[in-house]
Amino acid sequence: MKKKYLISTLILFFCTLPVFSNGAAAKIYVDIDSPTFQQIPIAICDFSSQTASAAKPAGLGITIPDDVKKDLSLTGMFNILNKKSFLENNSSDNAATKEPIRFSDWTTIGADYLLQGSITQNDKEIIADIHLFDVTRGELLFNKIYHSEINKLKTISRAIASDILLILTNDEGDFNTKIAFVSKKGSKSDLYFINYDGSELKSITNNQSIIIAPRWSPDGNSLAFTSFKDGRPAVYIRNIKNGTEKKVASFEGLNLCGSFSPDGKKLLLTLSKEGNEELYILEIDTLKLKRLTNNYSIDVSPSWSPDGKKIAFVSNRSGSPQIYIMDADGKNVKRITYEGKYNTSPSWSPRGDRIAYEGLVNDKYQIFSVDEEGNHLLQLTSDTANNESPSWSPSGRQIVYASQKSSKIKICIINSNGLNPRVLIENSYKSVMPVWSPRFK
Repeated sequence: MKKKYLISTLILFFCTLPVFSNGAAAKIYVDIDSPTFQQIPIAICDFSSQTASAAKPAGLGITIPDDVKKDLSLTGMFNILNKKSFLENNSSDNAATKEPIRFSDWTTIGADYLLQGSITQNDKEIIADIHLFDVTRGELLFNKIYHSEINKLKTISRAIASDILLILTNDEGDFNTKIAFVSKKGSKSDLYFINYDGSELKSITNNQSIIIAPRWSPDGNSLAFTSFKDGRPAVYIRNIKNGTEKKVASFEGLNLCGSFSPDGKKLLLTLSKEGNEELYILEIDTLKLKRLTNNYSIDVSPSWSPDGKKIAFVSNRSGSPQIYIMDADGKNVKRITYEGKYNTSPSWSPRGDRIAYEGLVNDKYQIFSVDEEGNHLLQLTSDTANNESPSWSPSGRQIVYASQKSSKIKICIINSNGLNPRVLIENSYKSVMPVWSPRFK
């Protein structure tokens, strides 16, 4: 593959702590990494509701649990039981009145877990008193009080869903995250982000120029990216909250953004300032550069491991683009992909155990993952679309990617085992190069 083709491809496609009972907080109830894992059956009742003000509850007893169901469904890990199958009253009257729960009624319909709650609304806030039960054991797993402003109901439902996932899997999930991506309108682009559940699409930049390779900082406060807004490629870091931008790399030739270091103090770059595309580390505060690679091949798309000790990248030193890893100082380079003639866009899982990438299969790009030794290859997508630019969720259990079929491009999410694909956003513009944020608190 020619150097010119690879570079042009890159440019053109551009609340309070929970109160847990029975020591449940330390126990992982469900091993979702097991090969025999099946979706977790859970019954979620409508919450009882009352008002302590002149305001009406406005159906919060239904709205909030329905939002919890939607959030849990997005993970692909839960079987949300239909409330028409409930043998007990669908409302959470038992939890509100302290009446004993007939656990046998819930095991009969196939539930392993039961969520009940009550909602109180006053003039300033909404208060939710939530109980999660292990039905098969007949015990309370947690009871927690949640508070939210009246106009921010989603904060309650996301917090409840996150706590359910935490108690059952020992991981809080990806509910409080965003996905940034490049939106292309003709020859011009800008950065946008959207919530994990597909809500609240917002613009980040208004440059109306070519933008490629966005990357989140580890604290979620900034995005680094390459922009052509000044007529030539340069790397910028933009503060998401106040909109300020800092130009950190603007050398002759290519300035292509890579990932942040785990501590957020350094940024990986691909630069061609000395004639060949090589990998560098940039110290963000001092703008000091350190060169990592030095050969006649093209080295691009660097991605730091979560412990900061290794870097995955793409090189054509073997004759075609393949995934390599090396130590963070540039030593001990090792090729890890051998299947396929074109593999690129590596993304290291936050769990450190897998590297996702795109590979060409039957003239279509598909999403794969492999461990850092190059073993246990897994193909995650196998449809007729071009699936590109994978990026891991903070939990390491989901991957976002861009999917193009004909002239339509959409952002999709899939579980790390290749199951539960869903469309995050699809509109009249071309959405490409998605990258998943860290968790927001």
